[in-house]
This record gives sequence, C-alpha cells and structure tokens, in this order.
Amino acid sequence: MALRPDADRLFVLEQKARQSGTGLLAADLQGCWRLEMVWPKGSRRAAAFSGWMLRGLAARLEIGSDAEGLLLNNAVNLGTIELRFRGRGWLQGSRPLLQFSFDQVHLSIAGFTLLRRSLPQPPPKRLPFFALIHRDPSGWLAARGRGGGLALWCLADGVAIAANMGPTAS
Repeated sequence: MALRPDADRLFVLEQKARQSGTGLLAADLQGCWRLEMVWPKGSRRAAAFSGWMLRGLAARLEIGSDAEGLLLNNAVNLGTIELRFRGRGWLQGSRPLLQFSFDQVHLSIAGFTLLRRSLPQPPPKRLPFFALIHRDPSGWLAARGRGGGLALWCLADGVAIAANMGPTAS
C-alpha cells in the first residue's frame, strides 16, 4: 500500500466528496478490503487500540458482484474461528453511499460451519451505509459509516473472494 493518508488529508477529501461526489462505481469497490485504521466520530486522532485490535482480528470487507448487484461480506478471524456477515449492497446517490444489509451470519472453525442464521431486515431508514470518500489507485479506500466514524481500508493483494461470497438469502 502506498503511504497512508493522515486524518487531515482524509477530511479534505471528504469535503471534496461532499461537494462534488467521488465518481466511484461498483467495479471500483470490488475486492477484499482489510481494515487498517479507524477514527471515532468527531476525532482527528485514530483510535490506536481499536485499529490494532481490528487488524489483529483480520477485519475485512469483501465486495463482489453477481447479476443482481453487489455482494458483501464483513468478517473477522480469531485463529481458525471466523465470524462472517453476508448480505447485499448498492450504491445510492451522487456521492455515492454504499448502502447494505446483512441477511446472514456464519460462525465457523477451520472451515467447518457451526452456526448459520438469518438476520432480520432493518427498517429502510435504519440501513447501514458507508459514505464513500475516496478510493485511491494505490489501493486504499476511505469512508464514513452511519455512526459517524471514519474508516480506512487497504486492498488485499491476490485474495480470491468469490468462494466466500456465496448466494445470500433474500
């Protein structure tokens, strides 16, 4: 990954995205994004412990697509234990927002599924989203979540995500 942007650069990019949009398309978002840094709502200081912990858990956002649109997985690992949320996403508006809804949760150990449950659909006005800020060609993505926190992800090199995307129950 190229030099990570600092909070000041991200805030400048965020203002630009609010004014002019990002021009990002669904194809720009596809891949396996490892969470690198988070900033709490209203803070210009990264949450060092949270970032360290989420990197240690291999927190990632996997974005793929099928004929119906975007497929999203949000996953963490603790050794061979994996917790994975699956669902669908779509781009909305000119900025755009990446809105999504997870409809399944999976818990597995060493690839063996222990738990697979359907999740209820949140009310339309409470859907989670990421307000996209910037996707850099060098391999990082920044966005602000519904709760106001800022996240920075790095694109994982050579990671095949199709096997884990799977169909989601709608």
